[in-house]
Amino acid sequence: MTTRLRLLAEHLLLFYGSIVLLIALDVPGGPIPVLLVAGAAVSAYLWRFDRHDLWRARALRGALPGMLGRWTVFSLLAVAAVAMFDRTHLFDMPREQPWLWLAVITFYPLLSVYPQELLYRAFLLRRYAPLAGEGRGAAAMGAAAFGFAHLIFGNVPAVVLTITGGWLFARRFQRTRSLLVVSVEHALYGITIFTVGLGRLFYHGAGGLQT
Repeated sequence: MTTRLRLLAEHLLLFYGSIVLLIALDVPGGPIPVLLVAGAAVSAYLWRFDRHDLWRARALRGALPGMLGRWTVFSLLAVAAVAMFDRTHLFDMPREQPWLWLAVITFYPLLSVYPQELLYRAFLLRRYAPLAGEGRGAAAMGAAAFGFAHLIFGNVPAVVLTITGGWLFARRFQRTRSLLVVSVEHALYGITIFTVGLGRLFYHGAGGLQT
């Protein structure tokens, strides 16, 4: 078997087979424990290469204005969409479960966002570059895998939103080579989702938080 075929088989097993297994087994605790273990494992792998990609804080200043502008537009559209089509859930988490909402916006970036960025941006884009290159093809591969992972939540909107987000975050990482930058961007979108009333698409109780 050639190196490319081995990498393809590995990619399909890790990013698709494992999700099918998680869904089939309905693993107790949800995806967060699995994410943390997987994130630690790929961190050890990535540390051998350019460890600066795992943070690279200096890239944040240049990327922040564009990130904030796009996030603001998304947030306004999300509020408008929920208000028009699902008004009863508008801002439901901060209104009805304020302590849970505070816990989400505090711990979600650390326990969910950063491990996901380790897996789906830093690791996937480096490890499988021989399959898809380092440009749009690789971003598409990452977006597809990221969207597929969200099948665990059992709804189409979660998959559609995360395919779109996966493309955005992959392209951002390719431009900045900073996991901090894409983690901040990912966290902003996720916090909007959990705030405006879309959180139920991505949340199944303790351990089930992932966007």
